[in-house]
Amino acid sequence: MITLNKISKKMGVRLLFDDVTVAFSPGHRYGLTGPNGAGKSTLLKIMMGLEDADSGTVTLPRKVGFLKQNIEQFKDMNALDVVIMGNKRLWDALQERETLYSQEMTDAVGIRLGELEEIVADENGYTAEADAEKLLEGMGIPASEHGKKMASIPSDVQFRVLLCQALFGEPDALLLDEPTNHLDLSSIQWLENFLHAYTGILIVISHDKHFLNTVTTHIADIDYESVITYPGNYDQMVVTKTSVRKRAEDENKSKDKKIAQLKEFVARFGAGTRASQVQSRIREIDRLQPVELKESNIQRPYIRFYPPEKPSGQIVLKVEDVSKGYGGHPVIKDFSTEIMRGDKIGVIGNNGMGKTTLLKMLAGVLQQDKGKVEPGHQVQIGYFPQNHSEIVDKKSKQTAFEWLKSRKEGVYDQDIRSVLGKMLFSGDDAFKPVAHLSGGETARLIIAGMMLLNYNCLILDEPNNHLDLEAVSALSWALEDFKGTVIVASHDRDLLGKSVKKLIAFEKDKIKVFDGTLEEYLA
Repeated sequence: MITLNKISKKMGVRLLFDDVTVAFSPGHRYGLTGPNGAGKSTLLKIMMGLEDADSGTVTLPRKVGFLKQNIEQFKDMNALDVVIMGNKRLWDALQERETLYSQEMTDAVGIRLGELEEIVADENGYTAEADAEKLLEGMGIPASEHGKKMASIPSDVQFRVLLCQALFGEPDALLLDEPTNHLDLSSIQWLENFLHAYTGILIVISHDKHFLNTVTTHIADIDYESVITYPGNYDQMVVTKTSVRKRAEDENKSKDKKIAQLKEFVARFGAGTRASQVQSRIREIDRLQPVELKESNIQRPYIRFYPPEKPSGQIVLKVEDVSKGYGGHPVIKDFSTEIMRGDKIGVIGNNGMGKTTLLKMLAGVLQQDKGKVEPGHQVQIGYFPQNHSEIVDKKSKQTAFEWLKSRKEGVYDQDIRSVLGKMLFSGDDAFKPVAHLSGGETARLIIAGMMLLNYNCLILDEPNNHLDLEAVSALSWALEDFKGTVIVASHDRDLLGKSVKKLIAFEKDKIKVFDGTLEEYLA
């Protein structure tokens, strides 16, 4: 069991948790939820002892798997060893055994080697390499990569290796912070199956609502400066939480109404002959005082995309025999399609297959090697890049307000403040330097720019990567409601499931255009 006892934590002047006591039980899979900045990652770090709480204690089981984010620390190690390091007791024994075998054999060395062999056997060390290979292959990392130094493989693959490290060694508890961030659809499905079979304690943070709904048995929600545990998955938690809050608000309204009636009686008869009745009413007023309800820290942005009055032509983008490669290696070869006005297209496929390359060519920010990409009549394209720095210069001294104002000539200040407010940049937040914005804030700023400019074709590359669940839900609704054309690459099945009706699927040996929903394609 994982137990948090009277945990409190402040970040600057902001109180994240206040005197939180909560227990996480074996066999249960908990989703840790709350908006960006609520303290989800901080709470996991407190559990692991990587960050101090202001007060309180944490009790953990003996073996805990934790998803690390510091890939730089492992750059000189091969992928297989990095995974085996997930079992610290085994890894330390293997390292010490290797050192002792290089020394002169003495009685003391022999005794110690015997003790180490017991540890290796106890921790299933003789099958460690095979177990690690199985995890890596499940994450879509081929055997040819297992012996390579981490620094020589792509960064998204390195993060997958660290996820395998967390899963390795049959830990009693798993603490996973955004494990799906660098995974493609097939890897996410493999991870879901793995976690379903896992019998320890799982605590996972994810902005992928479909993943949370599929994996979790409970939700531990950070709100009201506390952690409240609800049975069921994310959607069930939202329903329960909303009904509990509404019931408390309705009870307070009922008490307020009753108190007003009692006060009227006291005011009318306080100086008369009905003193005992008045005192009884006063005692009733004291008893009925409404419970003070803390403000929720959950905020949902208001996202709406309004196309210009003049729509695009019927054909939005015509793609003819397009090819693109890097360093002599072809990524996209002889691809052709027509994207029509009103199409809602999802772009899917494993990482590294060319989704971003295709979207950049469609958006006109990358030149193809061969073929043509022709925008149709009056097409106005808004592009959301996977790498935010392509359009938001983090070295700039611009504020969020200034960056947004530079996007549209002649725009009124009040229109900018209105859009920023809808994207949760209220008050002084509108004047934050873009260099200081978090990933989620930068994503919301880019979306604010797309809202301001009235495009009729939106091309979005992994827009949900840094957004919290509330923002992803708002974006999904906005894309579904949008009257123009949408092309979006994402691994978020909830976002794709609700907003797209057609797919461009990067498969093993071809790019397939599929006229149907993601659910129909997967079936």
